[in-house]
This record gives sequence, C-alpha cells and structure tokens, in this order.
Amino acid sequence: MAPEKLAESMSIEELRALVPELQQLTEKYKQAEALQKALFDISELANSVSELSRLYPAIHDIISGMMNARNFFVALYDQTAELVDFVYFVDEFDELEVRQMPSAELNKGLTGYLLRSGEALFLTQENYHQRLKHIQVEELGSDPVDWMGVPLKRGAQTVGAMVVQSYDESIRYTEQDLEFLVFVSQHIVNALDRVKNREITEKTIRERTRQLRQMNEELQDEIQERQKIESLQQALFEISELSANVEGDMQDFYSSLHDILSRLLSAPNCYIAIWDKQQNLLNFPYFSDELEQSIAPRPLGKGLTEYVLTNGQAALIDAQRSRLLTEQGELDKRVSDKMIQRDNSWLGSPLVVDGEISGVIAVQTYESKKGYTLKDLELLKFVSHHIAVAMERKRVADALQTINLQLAEKVKERTEELYKTNQHLKKQIEERKEIELKLIHDAHHDALTDLPNRVMFSNRLELAVANKKRHPDHNFAVLFIDLDRFKLINDTIGHHAGDMFLIEVSKRLSQCIRGHDLLARLGGDEFVILLDSLEHEEDAEEVASRIIDLLSNPFVLDDKEMYSGASIGIAFIQSWYKKAEEVIRDADAAMYQAKALGRGRFMTFDSSMRERLLEELELESEFRRMLKESLFECYCQPAVNLDNQDWVYLECYIRWQHPTLGKVKREQFWQVAEHSGLTIEMDNFMLERACECLSQMQGMAKQPVRVALNLSINHLLQNKLVTQMLEQVEAAGISPAQLVLEFDENDLNKRSTHILPALKKLKRAGVTLVLDNFGSGLASLSYLYSYPFDYVKVDHRFVKSLPRSEKNLKMIQSVISIAEHLGFKLIAEGIETQAQFDALREIGCQFGQGSFVMPSQRMELLTSGPSRKISV
Repeated sequence: MAPEKLAESMSIEELRALVPELQQLTEKYKQAEALQKALFDISELANSVSELSRLYPAIHDIISGMMNARNFFVALYDQTAELVDFVYFVDEFDELEVRQMPSAELNKGLTGYLLRSGEALFLTQENYHQRLKHIQVEELGSDPVDWMGVPLKRGAQTVGAMVVQSYDESIRYTEQDLEFLVFVSQHIVNALDRVKNREITEKTIRERTRQLRQMNEELQDEIQERQKIESLQQALFEISELSANVEGDMQDFYSSLHDILSRLLSAPNCYIAIWDKQQNLLNFPYFSDELEQSIAPRPLGKGLTEYVLTNGQAALIDAQRSRLLTEQGELDKRVSDKMIQRDNSWLGSPLVVDGEISGVIAVQTYESKKGYTLKDLELLKFVSHHIAVAMERKRVADALQTINLQLAEKVKERTEELYKTNQHLKKQIEERKEIELKLIHDAHHDALTDLPNRVMFSNRLELAVANKKRHPDHNFAVLFIDLDRFKLINDTIGHHAGDMFLIEVSKRLSQCIRGHDLLARLGGDEFVILLDSLEHEEDAEEVASRIIDLLSNPFVLDDKEMYSGASIGIAFIQSWYKKAEEVIRDADAAMYQAKALGRGRFMTFDSSMRERLLEELELESEFRRMLKESLFECYCQPAVNLDNQDWVYLECYIRWQHPTLGKVKREQFWQVAEHSGLTIEMDNFMLERACECLSQMQGMAKQPVRVALNLSINHLLQNKLVTQMLEQVEAAGISPAQLVLEFDENDLNKRSTHILPALKKLKRAGVTLVLDNFGSGLASLSYLYSYPFDYVKVDHRFVKSLPRSEKNLKMIQSVISIAEHLGFKLIAEGIETQAQFDALREIGCQFGQGSFVMPSQRMELLTSGPSRKISV
C-alpha cells in the first residue's frame, strides 16, 4: 500500500504515536551524519598535518564538535621505555606538571587501567566510587562528575588512551558518547601513525640534507684552500713585479702592497712602520685606517709594533691577549684599553732584510666576527719576508732614480731659475699695484652696493663744508635716507633677498641724482646724498620727493612683491658748520623727525630740532646718572576695595624731578629709558625697591601685603630674564605670591605674540598679573580671553569722564560683566572725585585706585589705618 494511502487509512492517534519514532530516526540520522563528518575531518587531518603537535588540538576540536569535551587528554604508551607520555592535556582543575611518567606510577590510576586492560571505561557521578573499588583503581586528581576513557589500539596492542571528563553536573555523558569515542579511536590511531611516519620521513630528509650540505661545505673549503694557495703564488709574483718597477712613488708602492695583502687575508686596516735606530724612532711611511686619518712618528714605547720588534717574531694579538701582555708589562695599559674598547684583532710581522729587522708590517680589524686566526698569522709571516725584500729593492731603485733625476734637473733648474725670478718679481709688482688699487677702492666703497662708504662721503662732505666757508653763495644739501620696513623684509624672506633689496634701492637712488652729486651707503638701510651746486633749496626737496615716490613702487624679491618706502632728513650746509659729522648729525635728526610724523616723508632740519636733541641728550645723561646712583624718588598708591578701603595691593612707581627741566612726565622718562636701552636696568631698580618694601613690611602689617610695579615688555621677551627676576625675588626672601606685575596694554599690542609663555611662567610661580591702561589700545578684548591676568585696570581717561559720559560708564559696566565670566577683577584707575566714586559704586565696581580713595605717598613710614604711608 502506498504511503499516502497508508497515512489516509491511519487515525490521528496512530500518526501521533509514530512521531517519537520518526524523531528518533531523524536524531540517529543526524548523529550518523556528524559521525561521518568527524571521520572525514580526521582523515583530512592525517593527510594535511605534518606535525603531531598540531594534530592533537585539531582532534580535540573534532571531538568537541560531537560532545562537550572541555577536559580532554591523550596519553601514549612507550612499551620499550615503559613511559607514558601525555602528549596533549587540557583540564580545568588538574594541572600536569610532568609530561612523561613511568607506567608503574600510573598502573593504579584510571589511565593505567585503560593501558592494562585495553577496554573502554565509562564512570558516572552515581557509580564513580563503586566502580573504582570494583576495578581496583585508586583516585588520582580531582573527582569528576562523568569520566570516559577509551584505549588507543594498533591491532591488538594498546598504544595509548584518550579521555574526556566533566566537572560540571550540567554536562553529562551517555553511552552514545562512549560508542562515538570507541568508534573514532581507531581512526585517530591511524591518523597518529600517518602523521608520525610523515614527521619521521621529513626528519630523515632534513638530516640527509644537512649531511649533504656539510659535505658540500667541506668541498668548498678544499676549493677555497686551493684558491688561497694560487692567490698566494700570484701575490708573491706581483710583489716581485712591484719591486722591479722603477716608475711610481713609494706611496703607490705601499698602496699596491696593501691591495695584494687584502686579497690574501682580511686587511681593511694596514700600516708599515720603519725603525730609525739612530734616533730610536718609529716612522710610518704608510698608514691606512678606518678610524684614524694619520699617525705621527713616535719614540719607541710599549706598543704593539714595539712588541714585535722586541721579540723579533710575528704576533697575533686580540683584546684578551692584550690584557695578558699588559699584566706582564709588555704593553702599555692605554693600548690594551683601546683594543678592548674596539674589540680589536691585530696581526704584525717583522720586516727582515739581511738578518736585521728594519720595521713591521701590520694589519688589524675592528670587527669581532672577523678576528684573525693562526692561519692568517702564518700567511702574514710568510708574505712579510717577500714584502721586506721588495721594499728594500724598491728603496734602492728609487734612490738611484732620484739621484739621476736630480743630476738631470740641476742644469735645467739653474737655467730657469733666473728667468723665473725675474718673471716672479714682475708679477709681484703688477699684483701689488692691483691690490693697492683694490684696497683704495674697498676702503672707500660699500662691499654690497659698490657705492661710496662713510669714509669717502665724509671726505667729500668736508670739502663741501670748506667750500661753503670760502664761497657762502654756493649751496649744498645732505639728504639722510632711512628705508622703511627693511627689517621686516630681511626677517621675512631672508638676508640674501635683503641684500638684493638694498642693491635695487641703490639703483633707484642713483636715478634720482645728477652726475656730480654723491650717493653713499652708511650701513644697514641708511643712505646719504650730497647735492652739489644747488640753485635753490627747493631743488633738494624736489629730489627728496622724487626718491620717496620711486621707493614707494613695489619691489619684486624672490618672486614676491614687497613694498618699502623712505623717511628723509634734509640739512643744508651753512657757513657755521665746522665738521662733516655735524651736517650728517643734523640730517639724521631731521630724518628721525620725519619718522616720528608717520614715515614716507621728508623734513628739513631747523634750530628747534637741535634744541630738542640737546634736551633729549641732557635727559638721557641725567637719567643714566640718576639710575646708576639710585636717586629716583619712589612713591606708592594702593589699589583698594571700595567697600571697606582695604588694600588689594600697593603700587610702587617713580617720580623724576629734573634740576633744570622740572618734573619729567612718566611717559617721557620711560621713553628715555627705551631709547637709551636701559629698560631692563630700570625694571631691576624697581624690583629691588619692591623687594625692600616687602622685606620691611613683613611682620609689621596685620596681613600679607602685595607690592606692584610696572614692568617693561622687554622683560618678557627673553625666558632667561623672567627666570633671573624670579631668582632675584626668592634671593630677597620674598614669595612670588607677594609680587604684582603690571603690563601696559599699548606695549602688549606691539609684541603680544611673543610674551604669552613668559606670562604663563610668572602665573605658575604665583605672581599676580595686571593689565594696565585697558581700553587705550586696539586689541583690548583679546587680552581678556587669551591672557592669564588676575586684574584689569580701566584706563583713567574712561574714569575721568564719569559720570557725564554715559557711554564710558556702560563700557566699564560691560567689562565688569565680562570679568564675572572670565575670572578676573576690574580696577578703576584715577578716581579723583566723589561723583566718580558714586558712579562706579552704582554699576557694581568693587576695586579702585586714585587720589580720592587713597592719595599717593612718599615711601617713608609704615603705620596702620586707611591713611598710612609706606617706607622702604
């Protein structure tokens, strides 16, 4: 009956009864399929794996695919040695310390039972101890939940065992798992045999290959030995040929000997030493070395060469032997130390001619892997005799040839000597004339532009001054030209381009003057022009305008378009001038005035400029004296809390009362310090006063006082100056936290990009930082965000306009709001009236400074109270 009809004739209950049977058939089919795959994988392993160490983990993976085999090991039994080798062992609890064990030690265990009986064994948690007693086996290791082992047999002989075990009650084994292990065990033995045979075969091949390689190396050594003998014969022949050749000097002869020797043995470094017995010196006519360029003659000492000369025998000396010879007193300790340091190997052989030692030939290497052997020593000893004979023959041949050449040249030299002397004298006279002309030209001209220099210009100007005295109606003018932006051009595109720029400037200036005028370069970017025989003074101004227009045109330097310009000072020669320097000085002063008025213009010198110059010179001279003798008067004014008049810090500053000019403004004497290059000295003077003030106030004030001083921006441009300042403060016993440094915003605008690291260094040291005159510059807000200032002082001009200026009041209020967000505090500077005070308090300003809240005081006394004076 067909299955369809049979299904139709069966009831639902009968069909349901068939479902478990079908499921069992399906499960058996899956197990059979998995078993077939496992057998196929084992067969593939036997064909692909060439090493047993890789086979066991692969078998473990295959068995784990059929059952849970987390704990698995394979043991092989060597019947001849009576050893059991646990070739693969993975266990969660037991650790195998010894891989090989005598079979007698395992006879009482489960593994020994498998090897003895040759029967599979399946133990469960329920029958574990009962079965152990039954088969008379002792417990070895941790108790498992289930334990299953099968013997590995080759025919009827048991050659090993394979075991899986579980320590987890959730993982249990079945009789089907045991049947699987028994079934695959024979296939595993076959795979082991095939892999082992392949491994043995490969070892045999490798051993045979090694033997063939060794035979080949021995054959190669024999070939090399024969080649060495042939090379030695060829070398001796070449040495003989060298000595017979009368052409070429001794240095070429020695180099050829070195080349021949290098073909016989490793000779990267070689030298020949000749013993001068009369002077007891060693000369080195040939020296070639990797580490040293040359060697000077020296008296005999305790060196390697002297050791060979003394013993008269060839020697092989390495680092170890050099130490031994040093201990025996044969070598200088410095020689052995150098050999040990370089890991040196040295060969030396005496050069013997007619039974006497004339010198030594030596080779050496600085590579420990290329050290010399006794064979190399014998070879050098054999060759050195032939080298000594060749050297002597070459020396005699060269001596005879030299004598003949000297005799032939003697007559020729005598004949040509007079002619050469006459020609030489004639040439010297011509060269001397050329040199004198060049020296005269170089002494009066600029090396870069070939324009007249200061010396030549001053000489011509002296003549013009003298001419003006004799002929008052003759007009002369001096134009002093200073280039704008030259330093920027030089720093931006390099000094070479800067030189090209100056050459181009000199060409343009030459186009602006007449043939009888004089253009000169004083140095750097300064040029001067002497205008001769002017009809009107306006002519000089016309030349100056022409120069300014021409120099304002772009310059093309290194494919870059650059712009410059010029500031020009004009001085007309008057009859009262005595020296050329006076005219140049006045033209220079006019040029500086032109620069001060905005560059790109010219100014004519007048008497008022001279008066200002004299005043500036007097100020500078008096400033230097005052600073040197510490005569400046120091004043102080505290910045206070407007709520309670407590001091925030005490600001120190200087007032200068000039004996003739009266009170010098603060800006003016700082400008004098800047121009005279004394800003750093001025800063140090103020720092000393501040430290003295703090030292006197320590222990006298109720609370720690901080002292402030205005610091030049120059102090932040060099890291070492900041370090020296902090060291000076610490040396005075003052904590940097007591120091307050104020920096003017206008100074920061000039060089702000260079001082941020210095400010951060001061901040880390604990110094309080203040931005002074805030609002007077162009980039004020950038400092509030980027720089670590603790306080910001609003410029006094904003405070002065309060309360009538609503705009300035709102600006200050805005900065107070910014201060709350950015973490600094605002100080209103220059509070002089009650109205200003009230306006500031109304907008929430907490800190201020000025005569209304605390007047300035001479630093004399120290008292308590809000009106106290401070002393240093």
